[in-house]
Amino acid sequence: MAAFLPDALSLRGEMSWCSEEEWIDYPFDILRISPLHAKYAEQLTHRDYLGTILGLGIERAKIGDILVDGTDAVVFVHRTLQSFLMEELTRVRHTQVLVKEISREDFQYEPKYEEIRGTVASVRLDSLLSLAFSASRTKLSGLIEGAKVFVNGKLITTNSYQLKENDVISVRGYGKFRYNGTGAKTKKNRIYVSVYKYI
Repeated sequence: MAAFLPDALSLRGEMSWCSEEEWIDYPFDILRISPLHAKYAEQLTHRDYLGTILGLGIERAKIGDILVDGTDAVVFVHRTLQSFLMEELTRVRHTQVLVKEISREDFQYEPKYEEIRGTVASVRLDSLLSLAFSASRTKLSGLIEGAKVFVNGKLITTNSYQLKENDVISVRGYGKFRYNGTGAKTKKNRIYVSVYKYI
């Protein structure tokens, strides 16, 4: 789905690389999934929603971001799936749910994030991934080469890709973060950097 609905598309206010015309022309709809009885709703996760949707026989490529907001979730889907999901998605785990469309004009989302600071030898993509997700570069390099990493919605498969300030990086199965840029250098010539990791 990244071909027309990159994961970072949900962060509309930060998408300086996406024009208003491109936002309007993307063939997707926004759906809100809410518990039918909030009092008895489970604490559902991104994995719960995604697993249920895929369990309906939908291709992963046609599902964009799933934003969990308290007891609700907002999901971006290819517009050909809107009616199907509104009719067929009635339960997530043990919670009965109701699916409604949200107009793009009414869609608002305030992302929550934590700031992570550290030092890197360079602003290579694999180095920043290692900092943001506290994992080895070797492990994360496999994700880059496995076509699971996007920068500003564009698939990147090169470990040495150089990030620029305010780039939004999305990693399938891990999450996303925004690269805030560099600071001073250490005595060992490493670079101080900061990222906002969305939670």
